Amino acid sequence: MQQRTLGRQGLTVSEVGYGAMGTAIGYGPSDDTASITAIRRAHELGVTHFDTAEMYGWGEGEKLLGHALAPIRDEVTIATKFGLTKTFGRDSRPEHIRQVVETSLRNLNVDVIDVLYQHGPDPSVPIEDVVGVMKEFVDAGKVRYLGLSNTDADSIRRAHGVHPISVLQHEYSIFAHDSERFFPVLEELGIGLVAYSPLARGFLSGAVRSRQHYDAGDFRQRIPWWAPENFEQNLAIAGELAKLAQSKGVTLAQLALAWLLAKKDYIVPIPGSRSPERVAHNIAAADLKLTADEIARIDEIAPEGGIGGRGM
Repeated sequence: MQQRTLGRQGLTVSEVGYGAMGTAIGYGPSDDTASITAIRRAHELGVTHFDTAEMYGWGEGEKLLGHALAPIRDEVTIATKFGLTKTFGRDSRPEHIRQVVETSLRNLNVDVIDVLYQHGPDPSVPIEDVVGVMKEFVDAGKVRYLGLSNTDADSIRRAHGVHPISVLQHEYSIFAHDSERFFPVLEELGIGLVAYSPLARGFLSGAVRSRQHYDAGDFRQRIPWWAPENFEQNLAIAGELAKLAQSKGVTLAQLALAWLLAKKDYIVPIPGSRSPERVAHNIAAADLKLTADEIARIDEIAPEGGIGGRGM
C-alpha cells in the first residue's frame, strides 16, 4: 500500500488506516477474538495506522488494540485521544490530561503514543494550555505527534502556535462534507486530515438498515441520516452511488473510500470493521482510481452530503 505524509513533522502512514471504535463501543455487540483477527488482517494487507481513544470502552478499546498490535508494534503507528467524560462532557484540564495519557500508555502497553489527539474542545480550558500539556509528553518522549479532533480553524491556528500540529481528525465522507472548510488552514499550516467514519457510519457500507434493526445503544439510533423523515431519501442517494460503483465494477464502500483518497493527497480515511473479510474489502479501495467525471458524478449525486446531517 502507498504511504501518505500527515503534517510536516515526519508522520507517514498507510493511505488507508483502521479505526477501532467499533471494537469497543457504538455499533452493537462485538467479539474480541474477531476484532483482533480483523486488526491483524489489516496490518497484513498494508495498514500501518491504527486509531483508538480513551472513550472507546473507557480503556477497553485501547487494551484490545494494544494486545492485537503487540507483535508488530514497531511496524505501526497508534493514535489515541483524551478529553471526554463518561457523560460525554468535556474535560481537558491539565491534571486530567496527564492522568488519561499515562493510563492510555498502560492500556496500550506501549512506551510511546505515536499520535495524541484532544478528542474535542473544552470551552473551559484555552487550547494553548491544552497543547502545552500535550507538548510535555512530546518533550518527555512519550508522544511523537500531536493532533486535534472535532475542532475549529481558529483553535487549530492557536494550537499550532504552541507546538506543531501534524493532523486533524474529523468526520468526512460523501455524506459529511463539513471537513472541507478546513482545507485552507490545513494547507497553509501543512497539516494532514484523518477522516473518521468515511463510510458515513455504515450508510455507505452497502449493508445499511433502518433504525429498528440496530440495538438501542447503537449510535445510529441518534444520527439524523437514519431518522424516519430522512432515511428513504438517503437510501435513494446511496442507491444512485451504488449504481455508479456497479458500473465501475466495484462496491459502494470502495467507491466512497476512493472518493476520499482522490480529494486531497493529505487525507487518510480510517474505516473500521470487526470482519477480516470487510477489512480486506475496504483496503482494496486504495487501488481504485476515479476519473474526474466519476468524482463529478458523485458530487452531483450528493452535493450537500446526506440528508439531515451527521448529528454528532
